[in-house]
Amino acid sequence: MQAMRLMRSAPAEQSPLQLVDLPDLAPAQGEVLVKVLACAVCRTDLQIVEGDLAPKRLPIVPGHQAVGLVAGAGEGVDPALIGRTVGLGWLASTCGDCDMCRRGLENLCRSAQFTGWDRDGGYATQLVARADFCYPMPPGLAPEETAPWLCGGIIGYRAFKLAAVGRGDRLGLFGFGASALLVAQLARDAGCELYVVTRGSDAQERAREEGAAWVGTLGQEPPVPLQAAITFAPVGSVVVEALRSVDRAGVVVVNAIHLDSIPGFSYEHLYWERRILSVANFTRLDSRELLELAARIPIRTRHETYPLADANRAIQNLKRDRVGGAAVLVP
Repeated sequence: MQAMRLMRSAPAEQSPLQLVDLPDLAPAQGEVLVKVLACAVCRTDLQIVEGDLAPKRLPIVPGHQAVGLVAGAGEGVDPALIGRTVGLGWLASTCGDCDMCRRGLENLCRSAQFTGWDRDGGYATQLVARADFCYPMPPGLAPEETAPWLCGGIIGYRAFKLAAVGRGDRLGLFGFGASALLVAQLARDAGCELYVVTRGSDAQERAREEGAAWVGTLGQEPPVPLQAAITFAPVGSVVVEALRSVDRAGVVVVNAIHLDSIPGFSYEHLYWERRILSVANFTRLDSRELLELAARIPIRTRHETYPLADANRAIQNLKRDRVGGAAVLVP
C-alpha cells in the first residue's frame, strides 16, 4: 500500500507529508480493511500537519473523511460487509462505558480516538477501522462527491442541531468554506433565512447562489438580529463578531477544534441570555442522520480532486484559500 505520512509537523509550504510504501494492512478483531476510493482534506488535517493541533503520535497518516470499499473483515465482523461502500470520519472509537457514552454523548468520551490523529487515516490506498464506526454510503454517488460529507458535513450538521433553528428563523454563517456550504443546504431545506459573513468575492458569490438573504464581509453586521450564528473560522474575533449579531436568547455555535483566543468584549453582547457554545466532534447518530438527509435533499459539494501524491499541494491550497469548496484526494 501507499500512504502520505507525516513524520514531523512543519509549515505546509515545506511539504511535510511523504509518500511511502508500507506493508498491506490486515484487520484486527472488530475491524474492517477498507480500500480507499477518496479522502477529503480538512482544516483539521492542516492544523495537525503544521502542529497547531499537536499530533497524538508520529509518524501518522492524516485524513478523516474517507470513502472506500470493504476489502476484508476481522474476527467478529459480518463478512457480508465485504464489497460494500462505507465512509468513516473523525470519530474512530469510544469506550462505550463512561458517563458521556451512557448519556448518548459519545462525542465527549474521554477515551475517544480519532482518525488521522490517534489512528492512521485516509491519505492512503488502504486503512483499517472499527466496523461499528463505519457508515454505509448512499448508492449511486461518486466517492469524491460524498467524502466531504464525513467531517464538514457531519460536524456542520451537529452545529446546526445545536443552533436549534427552524422554519423562518434567521441563521448567520460566519465563513463560507466547504462546511458552511453544506450547512447552508441543510438550513435552506429546514426553511431558515441565511445571513452570511465571509471574506473573498468567490465565497460571497457562492453564498448568494445558495440563496442567502444577505451577504457581507467581516466587520459588517447583518441588517437584522439573528436567532443563531455558526462560526467556521478558528479565529476568536469572529466569535465576538457573531455574538454582536445575535438577538436576545441567541446562540453562537463555534464550529472549530482549535481557536486562537477570544478577545475581551463588553458584557452587554452576552447579556439577555445569549450563549456561546462549542461543538465537539460528532456521534454515530449524527452521522447516520446526516447521511440520510444528504441523500434525500440531496446535498451537493464543490470539490477539486488531487492524486494522493499531491496531498501537500492540496494542503497548501487549502491554507491559501485557493480551494473551490473541498479538496479531495483520489488514490
